[in-house]
Amino acid sequence: MAFYTLLPMIPNLLIIDDDRELCSLLTDFLKLEGFQASAVHDGAEAVAHCREQRYDAIVLDVMLPGLQGLEVLRKLREFSDTPILMLTARGEDTDRIVGLEMGADDYLPKPCNPRELAARLRAILRRVESRNEPEASAVTRVGETCVNAANRSAHHAGQDLQLTSAEFNVLQVLLARAGSVVDKETLCLEALGRPLSAYDRSIDVHVSKIRKKLANQGGIGLIVSVRGVGYQFTLLPEDSAS
Repeated sequence: MAFYTLLPMIPNLLIIDDDRELCSLLTDFLKLEGFQASAVHDGAEAVAHCREQRYDAIVLDVMLPGLQGLEVLRKLREFSDTPILMLTARGEDTDRIVGLEMGADDYLPKPCNPRELAARLRAILRRVESRNEPEASAVTRVGETCVNAANRSAHHAGQDLQLTSAEFNVLQVLLARAGSVVDKETLCLEALGRPLSAYDRSIDVHVSKIRKKLANQGGIGLIVSVRGVGYQFTLLPEDSAS
């Protein structure tokens, strides 16, 4: 009689960066951290490659020659919902904000600490894995807005909001605490899986994108800012009475 051991799946990562030496160092380090990692050094080649090959997460350098990283991100988001972590030049806030608005899940300034990169990737993958958790089948509904954790969908007035993974998590946390103010530290920990760092605008950008998508479906003013603290998903009178 044969016995088989079910081994855990090894996350398969793609690094898109023209710095070959850095890619070699990162792939070696990430393999030691329990990831399977490979690299592509050209933006256009990476887009074509990702049409054929599925990855669990992508690390994307913004500063690519030829097809720039943000253009690569835009093209990837046309056909893929794979989580993407951007590597941006230190101090380039514009690239980070634009990248998040275009659908990136997270970012790190470059040069980055490989251990922090591994930690960020684990946080992203944990969020993806939560789709398959049994308790994730509940639907959270406030007024005409609802999120379904089982299939990671979000709707307002019956219309699909088409949220990114990070946006879905932020909205889910806000809906779960509707009527209460959720501070940015809590949002960052629970939605993005990491502590809030100084000058981190990720939560603000994700909330801005969620607001726009809600407004497009008639959900105007549902998320309010509490200056210096965080955000609140508002309760309508009929919601608070129920």
